[in-house]
Amino acid sequence: MPQMAPISWLLLFIMFSMSLIMFCSMNYFISMPSTPLSSNEDISKNSLDWKW
Repeated sequence: MPQMAPISWLLLFIMFSMSLIMFCSMNYFISMPSTPLSSNEDISKNSLDWKW
């Protein structure tokens, strides 16, 4: 069984690296974050006052 030349290993590494980078970047940029429907709504905060 013939062995692969080093240039073929390099090309395989570059090909898989570029596909991984493209896949990760597409996943990052395609997903849209969900925006809240009412952004001006007052957020109620529970104040924790220490009694001591």
